[in-house]
Amino acid sequence: MSAAHRLRVAVLLSGSGTNLQAIIDANEGCKLGIDIVGVISDRPEAFGLQRALDANIPAIPIDFKACANRSDYDKWLDQELDKLAPDLVVLAGYMRILPATTVNRFRGRMLNIHPSLLPAYPGLNTYARALEAGEQWHGTTVHFVTPELDAGPAILQYRVSIRDEETEPQLRTRVQQGEYNIYPEAIAWFAASRIELRDNIILLDDKPIDGPIVIDEE
Repeated sequence: MSAAHRLRVAVLLSGSGTNLQAIIDANEGCKLGIDIVGVISDRPEAFGLQRALDANIPAIPIDFKACANRSDYDKWLDQELDKLAPDLVVLAGYMRILPATTVNRFRGRMLNIHPSLLPAYPGLNTYARALEAGEQWHGTTVHFVTPELDAGPAILQYRVSIRDEETEPQLRTRVQQGEYNIYPEAIAWFAASRIELRDNIILLDDKPIDGPIVIDEE
């Protein structure tokens, strides 16, 4: 894929940026067919911004606390996205709920990764909730973003069996290793025009998929 036709990707994050790093590493030599044109964070101290700078990617802090209200922050975010003009927006540990107007503007062009086997356990504290419920399986899901929280059509899932006496940190580590594999994979599919969201149905290679593709831990 020529540089002129590489997919323009903007990444939004709030924290350390380990998923961002996995995407950067997977894209070394443009193997994913993308250019990461900017990394935006609502927290200026987020280490993910330093990861972007280390990879010569524009790092854009948008300090939520510096805004008078939520509306001002949303306008600021939209302005920065306008400047980046992304073909795809990737949420990589972004901890703020986006306004419906922004989500709908990028409908079919915005991805998220959530640490559960959606639709189970939307929201926060998914590892603790799964362990407390005595679940046999847990994992992570790459999905298209819709205005409903963690409810967009799912593309890929990475699934692990929960071990006896497993702790929350142990489970998180195992699931995150899967995240670092399936998120770049989904992005590569999008860049290659292999996946598309049409009428809330995911098409993979022009064929609808009946639920997410599940990859089990080896």
